[in-house]
Amino acid sequence: MSESLEHALAETEFIDHTSAEVKKFVAGVLPDGGLDERDRAVRLYYAVRDKIGYEIYGADFSRRGLTAGQTLRLGRGMCIHKSLVYLAALRSVGIPGRLVLTDVRNHLASERLRTYIGGDVFHYHALTSVHLDGRWVRATPVFNRILCKLYGMAPLEFDGTADSVHHPYTGDGARNMEFLHEHGEFDDLPYQLVLDGMRSRHPGIIVGPDRDRFAPGSLVADATGGTA
Repeated sequence: MSESLEHALAETEFIDHTSAEVKKFVAGVLPDGGLDERDRAVRLYYAVRDKIGYEIYGADFSRRGLTAGQTLRLGRGMCIHKSLVYLAALRSVGIPGRLVLTDVRNHLASERLRTYIGGDVFHYHALTSVHLDGRWVRATPVFNRILCKLYGMAPLEFDGTADSVHHPYTGDGARNMEFLHEHGEFDDLPYQLVLDGMRSRHPGIIVGPDRDRFAPGSLVADATGGTA
């Protein structure tokens, strides 16, 4: 990780903020340009959180599949995909951002998904660190409102002043997500580290001839007992 804000603003292979898809997305969210940096960061957060579907099944971990532009074309992705889209959107309007990688317990997991990933610990869960008002705050534009409702979770809110990381406790006092380990903050996606880590930690869900995709399925179907 570089301490220079210049690196946290740069275009990269995965944070392709000058791509047509990112430009179109940002223009749709901020047709007025936004009031200030905090306003832009917050509005982009909610757009990424709720306009891009959260889906683990079928996630594409190829190099192209992890670019922000490709995720926007598909309209869905998991935590890494959505965090990279948010970073691309932020950088496109001049707001520095970095990728944060962690290991977590109870990652919005159905029984079927727990079987696939080999338990309730998910490795390389992604969120972001955003530079606003001269300091870094964390934001997790990952679990969309509808999916949170299906799984009995409160969606994470973000106001640009405080970290948005820990989901609120449920009504029975159960914690929705426990952070176990942080791999660090990164100016760009450390692709091989994540891909090798997924293959090693979650071999049951990695499929395809290149072992760079997750098995097919649907989190909505897991929650509702349907086939969506």
